[in-house]
Amino acid sequence: MAVTDEAIEKIKGMIVSGALRPGDRLPKESELAAELGLSRNSLREAVRALSLIRILDVRQGDGTYVTSLDPQLLLEALSFVVDFHRDDTVLEFLAVRRILEPAATAMAAARISEAELDALTEQLDALGAAPSVEELVACDLEFHRGIVQWSGNSVLCSLLDGLSGPTTRARVWRGLTQEDAVSRTLREHRAILGALRDRDAEAARSWATVHIASVEQWLRSTL
Repeated sequence: MAVTDEAIEKIKGMIVSGALRPGDRLPKESELAAELGLSRNSLREAVRALSLIRILDVRQGDGTYVTSLDPQLLLEALSFVVDFHRDDTVLEFLAVRRILEPAATAMAAARISEAELDALTEQLDALGAAPSVEELVACDLEFHRGIVQWSGNSVLCSLLDGLSGPTTRARVWRGLTQEDAVSRTLREHRAILGALRDRDAEAARSWATVHIASVEQWLRSTL
């Protein structure tokens, strides 16, 4: 395992130094192994590990390439890891979301288009006053994703997208057990949209914080 770790570090070093750039094809396995002073087996294991986290792309019959290293691609690994969360860590995920998402919402206030705001409003209108919990949660995920993508920060957007999974079940359970959860969520969504239409970043930040904190507070009360 230590030999594989060494191989990973050496390939990482080539990418970080710029010797290998996004889209570059790696030298042939035998050549790269000799250049790095590694066995072909350890190099092969390193390549396999780096392909799992989207650093390298192994193309059968063509070779191995450095990926685009786009944040959204690299952070796919985060989503995979996050799926293994334990139920007792959901509050921690919500706390991270409460820190990051209001900031992203505030950033979106200056960038989100009127067309997107209209689309989000139509989405809420289509739900009606009494949607099912499942419909509301699906809309909630798309609603926040639609806003966050206008933050202008692809890393922040990808992080929040990866963190959304663990909190989905909590949001469904809240909708099923808390009497006013559906109507409250709809009111908070409209308040966030109102602040965004006014281009009021601080109001948008505040409403996003209230919205996420309400789920967090409810969950704390049930534990």
